[in-house]
Amino acid sequence: MKSVIARRAIAVTVLCLAMAACKREAAAPTTAAAPGTTPAAGTPAAVPVVELKDVVETTPDYIIGISYQTPAAKYPGLAAELKRYADAARTDLIEAAQARKKGEGSAPYDLSLNFTEVLDSPTLVAVAAEGSSYTGGAHGSPLIARFVWLPQQNQMLKATDLVPDKKGWDAISRYVREQLHSALSQRVDADDLAPAERAEVVESAGRMIDDGTDADPANFALFEPVVAVDGKLTALRFVFAPYEVGPYSDGTQTVEVPASVLLPFVAPAYKALFAGS
Repeated sequence: MKSVIARRAIAVTVLCLAMAACKREAAAPTTAAAPGTTPAAGTPAAVPVVELKDVVETTPDYIIGISYQTPAAKYPGLAAELKRYADAARTDLIEAAQARKKGEGSAPYDLSLNFTEVLDSPTLVAVAAEGSSYTGGAHGSPLIARFVWLPQQNQMLKATDLVPDKKGWDAISRYVREQLHSALSQRVDADDLAPAERAEVVESAGRMIDDGTDADPANFALFEPVVAVDGKLTALRFVFAPYEVGPYSDGTQTVEVPASVLLPFVAPAYKALFAGS
């Protein structure tokens, strides 16, 4: 009963925020190229205008609240990526609600999703997506995403573009694992567990850390830029959703990898973004 009340309270809070956000003045539309035309040489391809409009939907079967608190409307390509992510989450929830058989719980399914600004600079724009989708069970499924946009190049910055060499991911993997294992030990020590229980927790969570930080770029796809006053990158903050490097109870975990570790492996095209380059 408590979990149902908590979910409804969260949904109501999101709806209130989304309704308030709906009052924000819409960004001025950007003119897109006509279909079938080719932009002039050196001009980024035009992207159809996407309106980032907050969503509030309430039905007997589901509740949806989506809020855009970002500068992304200035960047049509980025706005399109955000809306694509939100639309996919909304579609999944509605399809799950429609497929639910009668009698499978009385609480409506719910989706809560917020897009917030992490960074807005001439060289980098970053947006965080945080939320959850509840379609039954003990708790909702986390929705965690990060979008890093290069305004001058009019394209998304992906982990595989930033660090193209396997040696780089080996180094990042080692650094992140060390930090996560250290944080795990500190959490377990704070719980003051019996020796046998402590060993079991460390072994189980440690395996999750090792599996989730294997030197595969896909494991490090979510990251945020950490910048100094001059706008240069001092680190990348890698983000791991619940279950990726620990149990659900550990929540979202992050590790900042400093520029000194990253720079030897960063692609030449992006080295100038970093401090110390």
